[in-house]
Amino acid sequence: MSNIYEYIKMAIHNIMANKGRSFLTMLGIIIGIASVIAIVSIGEGTKNQMNSEINDIGGGQIAVYCSDDAIADQVWIEPEDIDAVRELDGVEGVNVSESYTGETVTGKGDFNLTVTGEAQDAKLVDNASVKYGSYFGQKEVEEGKNVCVISDADAKRLFGTDDVVGMTLDITCYDLTKTFRICGVTTQKENGTFVSYTYDGMPVTINVPYTAMDDFTGSSGEFYQITVQADKSLDSQAVADKIINLLERRHQCAGDEYFQVQNFQDVMKSMNQMLGMVTAFISFVAGISLLVGGIGVMNIMLVSVTERTREIGIRKSLGAKTSSIMLQFLAEAAILTIIGGLIGIVLGIAGGYVICAVISSSMGMTITPGISAGTILAATLFSCAVGVFFGIYPAKKAAKLSPIEALRRN
Repeated sequence: MSNIYEYIKMAIHNIMANKGRSFLTMLGIIIGIASVIAIVSIGEGTKNQMNSEINDIGGGQIAVYCSDDAIADQVWIEPEDIDAVRELDGVEGVNVSESYTGETVTGKGDFNLTVTGEAQDAKLVDNASVKYGSYFGQKEVEEGKNVCVISDADAKRLFGTDDVVGMTLDITCYDLTKTFRICGVTTQKENGTFVSYTYDGMPVTINVPYTAMDDFTGSSGEFYQITVQADKSLDSQAVADKIINLLERRHQCAGDEYFQVQNFQDVMKSMNQMLGMVTAFISFVAGISLLVGGIGVMNIMLVSVTERTREIGIRKSLGAKTSSIMLQFLAEAAILTIIGGLIGIVLGIAGGYVICAVISSSMGMTITPGISAGTILAATLFSCAVGVFFGIYPAKKAAKLSPIEALRRN
């Protein structure tokens, strides 16, 4: 242990004796480590922000729909199926969503509408925040009440104010006009960093009980698709499997694959994998500078061996072992890369925060760099490995010098 301590002291002394050369040698390592850490932290921060926004919209949601074979055989999801799914463990709500185009006229002018028929769990599944009044519920759906819910932004477009609970709206759809009473106004979400909830020129959206659309469409109460809100703390795939098993039992079609699911967690996993691959590729490109830095370390160590040939000869003539000479030069190479790695880690973390702050301020978003202890540890170990790997050849060359030959050189 004392020998290793002496080697470290000698290595530090030699590095300090050539500060400028040592810094230039470490520069490649510093740039490589800093680049990798900054890129990984920005990528993780972006992924975390994206996941947060997407999870807020549809976390735990499962889309269940009829396959082409089911449609061909006239097998649909029925209201009784929806009630049965709602009773399953892990299911918090079930919604249907059937949209139709319509029109309305108010004192503010003529407006195109998107009229969406929904079930009593619409507020839960849509993650809606009610500002005025209340959302329609089971009673309104069962009785097919002519009530509707609109967003505060759409209310202002139609009436010039968002306090419109109790007002009526004449909706024309399929050449039929019906009067709907506004029972609730929702607070429209702000557009997120990666997810846009609105766009300019989009039609006014009116949400109504799906049964209130029967007069317009002559609906028979059969649905192509439902959206299930599962408990976010559970494995949504397990909940999806229970839903499919239930529907297949009710329709006696086990094995026919009449019902398909799209799990929101799977969508998020795919997006994260894609983003992870992009981040890894960019990090790999940035990591090439580590290879360049390692070659720089090897080069400067070879120069050091040449400069200290006489010192090596004296040490070997006094009985220094070959392994001792090799460890001395390996320690110097390792310390060079460790110091460079530590500086690179600090600069990488600082760079990650600075770049995220610039992106956040310039684009009106909030991204916090995702810096993990694992990334820092991996960067540290990698920098050490670079130093040892590229220091082996110079160390071997120094250790193999003949004492007599070494003493002859000036």
